[in-house]
Amino acid sequence: MVGDVGVGKTSLVMTYTSEAWSTYYTFPYAPNFERYGGNLLVDGTVVNLSILDTADTEEFDRLRVKEYPDTDVFLCLFSVAHPPSFENVSARWHPELSHHCPGVPILLVGSKVDLREADPEVPHPPDLISFEQGEDMMRAIGATKYMECSSLKQKGLSALFQEAIRAVLHKEKKKGGGCVFI
Repeated sequence: MVGDVGVGKTSLVMTYTSEAWSTYYTFPYAPNFERYGGNLLVDGTVVNLSILDTADTEEFDRLRVKEYPDTDVFLCLFSVAHPPSFENVSARWHPELSHHCPGVPILLVGSKVDLREADPEVPHPPDLISFEQGEDMMRAIGATKYMECSSLKQKGLSALFQEAIRAVLHKEKKKGGGCVFI
């Protein structure tokens, strides 16, 4: 998983793997990025899933890209409530991924969609990224799919990882299978 600091990468993987939202997470600001994994059944196929939660800090740029060669699919995250993270999909993340891993499927993920449904009494960011803008970005960068999720509401998490695995399985049918690294 890649994306700017604060887009919800750690919350997403922690909520998905623990099936519960928590306000306390240890964020991966250490060179040994956090890995999560297990076996999943998707479309009748048992897949060994390994998820790497990457740090987005300048000092770890070189370390992060060293993890890319074994990646089968990328989840490229942005927060729907933070337009600069959306802009960095095309300005930073897509160029980095296509340079280091051309041909590896990318799923574009809009996170924190619960903020679109926020209480009208509570102030929220005025410039939320729409679903249509996400789809436009997906087409612009040639991503396999655009999906949205909310770790807080546990919305769309299972579907997201199933689609990531499907992207790999579809590609692997052409060349032979193995484990899935995200």
